[in-house]
Amino acid sequence: MSGDATKGATGSTCLVAGATGYIGGRLVPELLKAGHRVRCLARSPGKLRDHPWAADVETVRGDVTDAGAVAGAMRGIDVAYYLVHALGTGSGFEETDRRAAQVFGAEAHRAGVRRIVYLGGLTPRGVPAHELSPHLRSRAEVGQIFLDAPVPAAVLQAAVIIGSGSASFEMLRYLTERLPVMVTPRWVRTRSQPIGVQDVLRYLVASANMPASVNRTFDVGGPDVVTYLEMMRSYATVAGLRRRLIVPVPVLTPRLSSHWVGLVTPVPRSIARPLTESLRHEVVCHEDDITAYVPAAPGRPLPYGEALALALRRVQDAEVATRWSSAAVPGAPSDPLPTDPGWAGGSLYRDERTMTVDAPRESLWKVIEGIGGDNGWYSFPLAWAVRGWLDRFMGGVGLRRGRRDAERLRVGDSLDFWRVEEIEPGHLLRLRAEMRLPGLAWLEMYAERDGRGRTVFRQRALFHPRGLFGHAYWWSVSPFHALVFGGMARNIAQAAAKGMSSHPDGRHGVR
Repeated sequence: MSGDATKGATGSTCLVAGATGYIGGRLVPELLKAGHRVRCLARSPGKLRDHPWAADVETVRGDVTDAGAVAGAMRGIDVAYYLVHALGTGSGFEETDRRAAQVFGAEAHRAGVRRIVYLGGLTPRGVPAHELSPHLRSRAEVGQIFLDAPVPAAVLQAAVIIGSGSASFEMLRYLTERLPVMVTPRWVRTRSQPIGVQDVLRYLVASANMPASVNRTFDVGGPDVVTYLEMMRSYATVAGLRRRLIVPVPVLTPRLSSHWVGLVTPVPRSIARPLTESLRHEVVCHEDDITAYVPAAPGRPLPYGEALALALRRVQDAEVATRWSSAAVPGAPSDPLPTDPGWAGGSLYRDERTMTVDAPRESLWKVIEGIGGDNGWYSFPLAWAVRGWLDRFMGGVGLRRGRRDAERLRVGDSLDFWRVEEIEPGHLLRLRAEMRLPGLAWLEMYAERDGRGRTVFRQRALFHPRGLFGHAYWWSVSPFHALVFGGMARNIAQAAAKGMSSHPDGRHGVR
């Protein structure tokens, strides 16, 4: 039976198990947008409170292996999404996944749920289960448990999902960014069919309205079949990195290569190892039957290059890039979320300083807004001057631009070798660096009040490195941060306390 799954039944009550995870956190707002009501099942509901949709969903605490908690969460549910995987919990993750799926399927049946939707891994055809990696074998087993349950299930099977926060994508990101030359295992020549997270979510949302007769797996992938080597080289191109030299060798076994991945990337070894072991399998779609229920939208599914560009857009587009520093609400599923693990999203180095200021917040803001130009930068002047000379030498703008107005700033103003990216009057000034750097940099300054009503100055420098040289640059200058950024924070606080827009030395506030 075929039909447009985006039409017909709407307004279902959906349970999302795994809302704190990579896909779950991005699926919830898409379900709400489609007119569904959403209940989230999470072991740690507090992790969801920073999402903008937190007030629009019902959240219940519980573990998917706890039959009582699952039974309570299933009451009144029409469609149950299972987006939980025990990957990363240790060697017993297969048994945990098996038990959780059995509980979920049984309680869905008791509660009268009309459909289960599960996102699993794309598995190679014709490979016996015992020859699959533990990761893929467990994903396939969970899918089969749901297909054997009395509740109709739509089991979507995907390979690498392209989007910030996806563990497989983050491994690809770190390997490509950090290693201009790679001696790699043979699996870099293994073919895969990656898919953008936007398309995965579109299929998941539409699966809620599939006919009751549908109980099967669906292979989902983008239009491109590529090797991991091609994926890394494309990443380098889109990210603006130099072409990577990649040399596959036969001596690196999956076990050894998982140690190598763990050494180079911040992805936890408990996650990297099973994922790396799975890379030996070719994962390519063998059917496209889901289009009978979810007709392709114009330009969808996205080609690999376009999905990759969206995943990296926040480090290419100045306006999107501010989300690195502001932790703002993401504008697209490929953007980061508050619940993403700390190792996701690429490297972001920080230098943060906080000072209590003996002055009204208005006085502190006056100093912040007056920074730069003739007022200087309230720290070691020679360091700023040398940095400006170096920037000029490398073809950059240096410090010669000064500022448009001695007292007021507005978004878009040039400020020495910075650009004003955001102003919240009386509270925040965010500057984006325009000097020559092997990466992207921001400087944020906040005027705030603490719980005791005291004025607080908060300063944050952020740097997103580009390639190995970017990482080397940060570590080479970080020993001087206490002098430059620490001195800046102290002198700005002191200038505000004295009611001055510059330090008594007349310019840079040297101490």
